[in-house]
Amino acid sequence: MTLHLPAGPALSFGAASASYQIEGAIAEDGRGPSIWDTFTQVPGATKDGKDGSLACDSYHRYREDVDLVAELGADLYRFSVAWPRVIPTGDGAVEPRGLAYYDRLVDALLERGVTPTGTFYHWDLPQILEDRGGWLVRDTAYAFADYAMVVHEHLGDRVKVWATHNEPWCAAYLGYAAGIHAPGRREGGDAHRAAHHLLLGHGLAAERLHAAGCQDVGIVLNLAPVWPEAEVDPAAADGIDAIRNRVWLGPLVDGAYDAGLLRVAPVLAEADLVRPGDLDLIRGSADWMGVNYYTPVRPGPAQPTPAGETRHPETDAYPGVEPVTFVVREPRTDIGWEVDAYGLEELLLDTHKRTGLPLMVTENGAAYDDALVVEVPGVGRIVQDEDRRSYLETHIAATERAREAGADVRGYIVWTLLDNFEWAEGYTKYFGIVHVDPQNQQRTPKASYRWLQERLRG
Repeated sequence: MTLHLPAGPALSFGAASASYQIEGAIAEDGRGPSIWDTFTQVPGATKDGKDGSLACDSYHRYREDVDLVAELGADLYRFSVAWPRVIPTGDGAVEPRGLAYYDRLVDALLERGVTPTGTFYHWDLPQILEDRGGWLVRDTAYAFADYAMVVHEHLGDRVKVWATHNEPWCAAYLGYAAGIHAPGRREGGDAHRAAHHLLLGHGLAAERLHAAGCQDVGIVLNLAPVWPEAEVDPAAADGIDAIRNRVWLGPLVDGAYDAGLLRVAPVLAEADLVRPGDLDLIRGSADWMGVNYYTPVRPGPAQPTPAGETRHPETDAYPGVEPVTFVVREPRTDIGWEVDAYGLEELLLDTHKRTGLPLMVTENGAAYDDALVVEVPGVGRIVQDEDRRSYLETHIAATERAREAGADVRGYIVWTLLDNFEWAEGYTKYFGIVHVDPQNQQRTPKASYRWLQERLRG
């Protein structure tokens, strides 16, 4: 296949965003409610009790944001399309005003020499489909494929590189097992049904997109290196790896769920769920793979939670696995994630070897508490974020080392352009290389933005 990113001597660089995290305007121009609109109204669902109704107001300020991408010197801008903005009822009439917004966004990027890359699903499922069962039911996969074709038929003349799903592990296991992401359900092992239907939706969409002439259909996974502590039960560590990584890679590469996965997720062997032809459809359906990396996973032996302390939020995201404790070493980011750039290098090499596909680092970045805005002579307002700059520098270097060792990595895309609505964290964590003032939405590039800008200028 020919990915619309050259396999040349240099990485392509970009910035990423997601519709619900930046757009706002949740009730404008016919947009229907999503599961995140509903979930964020539940008391305690987000850390600060806030939602994405305004976010970064990018629905109205997209030109400012596109200017920031262009001024950065980025080759790419990765955006996602909001399903309920395009098909408000999930599988009914198309809303032309929603498509028109993405027309404006894509055209603005192209006018500035930035290549748009699109994601069909970054977690904002139309609420009406969730009311019918969401990703726990097979019909949602077919509705997703129909929606993806609507978007591609409209934007595919200008957007050549597409991802079907972003981080389906989060959608399935944080959303339907742990209940800490929308739709906030705690269905235990039935969350594996959501995982299969997400993969099925990818396969159905990829088949139709390929038939329509789209050559570059990928999927974005938040794979993680799993580094077990010495004392952990090997079966538990294998179960963590199975649900975090192999549940996706097995079907995509081999067309199978492996025995270790089926040990912890026996529902994936049930004929009413995995029907004849499903795995054949999924196998080989991706032309490229996106890798989102933030931190390694270190399962350790199970420990009781001391009185007054909170369990790790992902504890329930691995249904069927023997209990473990997740070990997090120093240094850590402000969201509590361990910083280890070698994990990215290892992950890229392993994923290249496992899949043989062109890869893109589709998200990589760090949350730090860096809201201090200062005036720099000759530059203007800037946010000092040395920790983030260092994080990006070491992880870009890790990506380059993986390339030098033979991994076919085409691009590195920083998460994220703007400080935004950070899902269950609300507006309490900042990943952006651009600060957004919550009072007036003013954008202020941070030191990390200026550093990356200078790096890209060469």
